[in-house]
Amino acid sequence: MDAITLIERKRDGGGLSAEEIGWLISRYTDGFVTDYQMAAMAMAIYFNGMTTGELTAWTEAMLHSGEVLDLSGVSGVKIDKHSTGGVGDKVSIPLVPMVAAAGVRVPMISGRGLGHTGGTLDKLESIPGFTTAFDPRRFAVQLEKIGLVFAGQSKSLVPADRKLYALRDASGTVESNSLIASSIMSKKLAEDLDGLVLDVKVGRGAFMHEITRARRLARTMVDLGAAHKVPVVALLTPMDQPLGREVGNASEIAESLQVLRGEGPDDLTEITLRIGTVMLLLGGITKDRTSARALLERVISDGRALEKFAEVIEAQGGHPRVVEQPELLPQPANRTHIPSPRSGIVSQCDALAIGLAALRLGAGRERKEDAIDPAVGITVLAKVGDVVEAGEPIAMISWNDADRLEAATRLLETAWEIGDETPRATPIVLEEIR
Repeated sequence: MDAITLIERKRDGGGLSAEEIGWLISRYTDGFVTDYQMAAMAMAIYFNGMTTGELTAWTEAMLHSGEVLDLSGVSGVKIDKHSTGGVGDKVSIPLVPMVAAAGVRVPMISGRGLGHTGGTLDKLESIPGFTTAFDPRRFAVQLEKIGLVFAGQSKSLVPADRKLYALRDASGTVESNSLIASSIMSKKLAEDLDGLVLDVKVGRGAFMHEITRARRLARTMVDLGAAHKVPVVALLTPMDQPLGREVGNASEIAESLQVLRGEGPDDLTEITLRIGTVMLLLGGITKDRTSARALLERVISDGRALEKFAEVIEAQGGHPRVVEQPELLPQPANRTHIPSPRSGIVSQCDALAIGLAALRLGAGRERKEDAIDPAVGITVLAKVGDVVEAGEPIAMISWNDADRLEAATRLLETAWEIGDETPRATPIVLEEIR
């Protein structure tokens, strides 16, 4: 076999056998197939997709490109959650300690930002000292001891995806349904899970703008889970405007702390509770949605969820006082406000433009080798349905570099539309797929 032949065949709409896919992933992992060859293959897949057989073989090859976790020695039920990515989507950060405090073990392996969407690891690493690097033994020990882990991919765990994940971000192939599904499911199946909940984002700020495509992706991942005997539930949720009020890294940690205190924005709190409810049901912790939600609300009100977050911060080398003193998080040198161009009712708060503005500020990566500035970001002061006055601040920019500020400001000035009628409300959850 050779990479060029396989690339050309896929480019021309042909199919690849399971043996060919296995060879390609194996040789890419060991460096024989180059980044530029795999980028070409990713682009061919982007345009031509994969058959069910190809996708199953691709996911299987990714899954077994390195070590697979064995968590059979960890007591309790192990349920994880994954989001396809959105602007201001920090749900995993308050969700995991809430669910762990309620009795589910959560072995969460997360990723970094892709394009205009933020990454859970980048946000967590804005906590001073926090590390997400784990070897498999330490991973299992922490999961048993405190019930949750926030980890990145180790070099030995699904290494093909670790390489391809960064390559997709830099080659314009992030939005491939086949590559999204195989990336997510190879990592999650390597966790030795008892169940998985997927948050599939739909809208301007998501990788999938249309619900039909999001539905197809969700069904693909649910079926991949079933093929590996892992129950998967997918929620389709809207991403036309940012989730919550903060778009950044350190600022999203601060907002997550608000949720854990019961003081978070309504939309962020509600979706966190909705996903947590499904996780508790998958884990058999409660028998119905009403009791599951009540349990989650109880671990917030009695402080157990916040205590669990402080516990995992300390266990992973971070500064646990951040929980009580968010000002210990990285802070920007400057803040600037964006004024409303007119009085009226917000009819659009464009997640894509806001996400790109945050990227320009340095909150994300434009190239895979770029460093992230954890202190910068955007605070959304007016969302769809809010009444605003001309000149009133509708956003606050936290920034450190004046050149980056100019580029971000230009994007933000186009992100809001102000009308005269109240727009129709969008449901927090659009669909649930099992």
